[in-house]
Amino acid sequence: MRQAARFEPWFGMEQEFTLIDLDSRPYAWPGNGFIPARVSCGVGLNKIYGRDVSICHHKACLYAGIKVFGTNAEALPSQWEFQVGPCEGIEMGDHLWMSRYILHRVCEDFGLVASLDVVPVKSIHVTSGCHVNFSTKEMRSEGGLRYIEDAIEKLSKRHHQHLQVYDPRQGRDNMSRLISHPTTSSFTQFSSAVAERNVSVRIPGLVSRRGCGYLEDRRPASNCDPYTVTAALIETCLLDSLEQEEGRRLEREDQAIVGQ
Repeated sequence: MRQAARFEPWFGMEQEFTLIDLDSRPYAWPGNGFIPARVSCGVGLNKIYGRDVSICHHKACLYAGIKVFGTNAEALPSQWEFQVGPCEGIEMGDHLWMSRYILHRVCEDFGLVASLDVVPVKSIHVTSGCHVNFSTKEMRSEGGLRYIEDAIEKLSKRHHQHLQVYDPRQGRDNMSRLISHPTTSSFTQFSSAVAERNVSVRIPGLVSRRGCGYLEDRRPASNCDPYTVTAALIETCLLDSLEQEEGRRLEREDQAIVGQ
């Protein structure tokens, strides 16, 4: 991160989790083979369970100084998401890790467990991820879209290397999550698009229209290590460029010495 500091790298991470009762069932689900409807951003007690937990966690993070900026109900009843960022450099890992700690402490008070399992209900393929939004000062500036597209091109060439560090079991968790589902991409093939959900990396629609902003890497699993995820993005998208610049600088110096 120190090597890439001049790029001013910003991150935001979207942490999905599922509330689990002590009997290992999703919180408030009936025990009769319940097959829930998808309720992303849902409202109403007959649609979602656990909003009080989510709100208490959000307030506790704000009180603690965590850079949390949103929360919403996710696809399944009792599945939630909160967003941390924007954070610059190494602080992304610091803030997400502490937000997870606070989440587990809040859940203790409610008699629940916060699960970061990538497939929280094995009989229903609805997954939990930790999408990461990434930008540099060039990407955020006017004309930044070309820097975003350059970064995506670099990411496309290291798809499998990134999957090795995007979950704690070197890709085995993501193998069960990334199955080209309507909301997930392929584990084996890299893809990108504007405003699509079933791709590896997407350019948000607003970013495409404005011509600058950030990219969203949708591959990190809900149980990822934020330090290794952000490090991988820095290494692939920025440090290679620094090495090339250093190589060109040394080449110019050698040519100058030869000329003398």
